[in-house]
Amino acid sequence: MKIKTWLLTSFLVVMILPLISAYILFAWITSYHNDKKVEEYYEVYAEIQQLNTRLRDPELYTFSASKDELEEMVSEQLSITLFDNRGRVLYTSNPPAPLKGDEVYKNLFELQQGLRAFTYKEPILEDGNIIGLFEVKVARDELISTIVKRGWIVTSIFLISFIIIYLTVALIVNNRLNKRLVGLMDEMSAFASGNSYVETEAGKDEIGELKQHFYAMRKQINAAQEVIELEQKAKEYMVATISHDLKTPLTSIKAYAESLNHPGNLTDEDEKVYRKVIIEKADFMKQMLDDLITHTLLQSQNYELELVTVDGEEFFDMLISGYEALCEKKNIELKTCNNVIGDYDVNPKQLMRVADNLMMNAIRHTPESGKIWVLSLSKEKELEHWLFDFVKPYSFDYESYTYLIVQNEGEGIPEEKMDFLFDPLYQVDQARSKKDAHGTGLGLSITKQIIEKHDGSVQAFSKINIGACFICSIPKRRGN
Repeated sequence: MKIKTWLLTSFLVVMILPLISAYILFAWITSYHNDKKVEEYYEVYAEIQQLNTRLRDPELYTFSASKDELEEMVSEQLSITLFDNRGRVLYTSNPPAPLKGDEVYKNLFELQQGLRAFTYKEPILEDGNIIGLFEVKVARDELISTIVKRGWIVTSIFLISFIIIYLTVALIVNNRLNKRLVGLMDEMSAFASGNSYVETEAGKDEIGELKQHFYAMRKQINAAQEVIELEQKAKEYMVATISHDLKTPLTSIKAYAESLNHPGNLTDEDEKVYRKVIIEKADFMKQMLDDLITHTLLQSQNYELELVTVDGEEFFDMLISGYEALCEKKNIELKTCNNVIGDYDVNPKQLMRVADNLMMNAIRHTPESGKIWVLSLSKEKELEHWLFDFVKPYSFDYESYTYLIVQNEGEGIPEEKMDFLFDPLYQVDQARSKKDAHGTGLGLSITKQIIEKHDGSVQAFSKINIGACFICSIPKRRGN
């Protein structure tokens, strides 16, 4: 039950309890009164009739008459009052409230049944004239006693019920509110202090929902902290790695530059080679710094690529061309295909970087006399003669995406390394990469981030001793 529901229910019970008690008391007294009133009426009426004979004596209604006989008739339950014909009190055993005017003559010959007493009034006639009247009151002590007794019983029941309800509500409030809120506060304090604690059952009420929200928030914060810690470690690792990688070419540049300062020991050919090495090392350092800046920029959540509208056929044709000379240099057979049509919103510079990264990797890992395939597709094409068999199960969605595919023959990528392929600074052949300074290890990570900034995705496939294939999906412009 929701806390709001049982609180309102408890409040309603506490509010209704006095009304129920009053109703029980009223019904109980009414029932008793209905059971007794007829019997009591005739008993009182008979008693009054016995008094009438003595109270009808005209001599009693003079101021000089003796009232001793009346003193013997009255008691604590029965009182008598005599009036003259003007309503003046001649005698009373119990001082009545003063009656005004015609009130003395109201309800004559009627036995009036009141809560506290029966009242009977009758005029006294002499020679056809009213000389006075008497009023007899018989107290209803038994009824009053019963009312008081039953009132105490009902009051006691009310008090006991109220105390039981109060204690029950207090216990429920303590168990369902106070203890759980204190427990939740302790868990929050422990979480804020970094201390461990065990999650407790949340429940289905408002506090349970609050606890579930807290647990969900805690998991999100812990997950965010883990991501931040991983990112921090990755940044520290990147700084350390790049610092080390920069140190190697810088040491070489310094050594060759110092050798050039002593030309007497060098031939012209040596000087030419040294200068070439210095330029290559400097270019490598520049490439590394450019990749580092691009990688850092792409990692920013606030960074958005500036997109421009291009003609798909012209742009993608340009994107996959220009690599023939590099392939011929290594005696690699290059096959290209472009069937992209329509307009696209892209960042040309960054997509060119993607194509360069994938092609440089493909050329680097393709053996001499091997093959490289570069395709840009926006509509379905027969791919049986283009893609490796292990790539064909890939599901192409030409209605929503255009694809840039780079595939090469070669030794392939070990399966256990596929999951780390797009991690920053990860290189499949670490030793050879370091020795020959082939790359920074940021190329594929940058490629993945650029494609994702275009709301696309990149996926890699590989098989040992066959080759590798990279498929980049780029969303089509609406209306294409």
